[in-house]
Amino acid sequence: MWGGRFSEGPSALLRALNDSFSFDRELFAEDVEGSIAWANELGHANVLTSDEVDTLVDALRALTLAEGPYEDVHSFVESKLREKLGKLAGKLHTGRSRNDQVATDLKLWLKKACDDFDALVTALARVLAQRALVEAATAMPGYTHLKQAEPVTFGHWCLAYVEMLRRDLSRINDAKERGDECPLGSAALAGTPLHIDRERLAHSLGFARATSNSLDAVSDRDFAADYLYASSLLLSHLSRLAEDLIFFTSDEAGYAELPDALATGSSRMPQKKNPDVLELTRGYAARSIGEVTSFLALLKGLPLAYNKDLQLDKEPLFRTRALLAILLPALTALLGSLHLNREKMREAAGNPLLLATDAADELAAKGVPFREAHEIVSRERRHSADASVVLAKKNVYGGTAPDRVRDAAKAALEALG
Repeated sequence: MWGGRFSEGPSALLRALNDSFSFDRELFAEDVEGSIAWANELGHANVLTSDEVDTLVDALRALTLAEGPYEDVHSFVESKLREKLGKLAGKLHTGRSRNDQVATDLKLWLKKACDDFDALVTALARVLAQRALVEAATAMPGYTHLKQAEPVTFGHWCLAYVEMLRRDLSRINDAKERGDECPLGSAALAGTPLHIDRERLAHSLGFARATSNSLDAVSDRDFAADYLYASSLLLSHLSRLAEDLIFFTSDEAGYAELPDALATGSSRMPQKKNPDVLELTRGYAARSIGEVTSFLALLKGLPLAYNKDLQLDKEPLFRTRALLAILLPALTALLGSLHLNREKMREAAGNPLLLATDAADELAAKGVPFREAHEIVSRERRHSADASVVLAKKNVYGGTAPDRVRDAAKAALEALG
């Protein structure tokens, strides 16, 4: 593809370092899709005849991915076309660079990755919202500093994570809208010399618009950074959820039990039921923070326009999408079949110490300054109240009163579609 300037071919050492087909082959479908759109646009620009366009498009659609000693996915596609079509294959690259080609491939891939993210997170959020509706009145202790604080309901706990997931959905859709620009036609860095209608080209590939600066277009990886950041924050939320559930299912708390199909045992201790899915969620969240950090470090010192460093942008993205495709369904299934020990949860929620805040509020309602009421109650060790009564009082919007939780769960389910 670039050998004319050189008197000898690349050494094995260079190829071992430089070749990326082992991982960027994941962009095969997007490379074919972009190449078909480019062939059609070359036809509109009278660079190719209609017969040549048809021949190229048919050959591109017939391609299948295979192994081989290729530099990258783009050289694979071009090589296979050359085997089938001869010199006509070389016309496809007229006015196009691998720089705008890979930028387009990656954006097409990211748009699909965002759609996957949306579908997987929505499914998880719906399961949580459905459980919230059913468990709207299931009392349990709420915690601050991992110390029992005040009664809440399990439904309210579920909805806290629904809120986080809905922000994750908003964030990924914002990223998709912002990145919905087509770089194709930017060529290496200065734009193509051909009479290409870039808006038509963008729309043919499903983009909202064409990029407006060719220098930026071939070197921009903001969409990828947005995807990694949104995924990292999602996984941070899921790590918090996992930590809560690890505690809830511990022998000490005993509020819930993991489904057998989503837990593991011990090779040594017959009684063990280990929360491996949840622990791996925490571990992968840690890795995701490293992915986004290393990605930003990769970008921070790059001069305009394209630099080979950007070859390293893909593997973190591929790993992240593959992880979400496995992890999110596992968590969705786990939460859907999690068995609650409601009696133990209610008993713990009725601990008189958890009712201290309500006792102080009762004194304040009778005219005692709250700071004085706080001091009075803090000296007492028993408080007579019922957890259900206390919960019902928290009827403010966003509160944990069962009626509020039911309403919030219904609203969340409607919003999630």
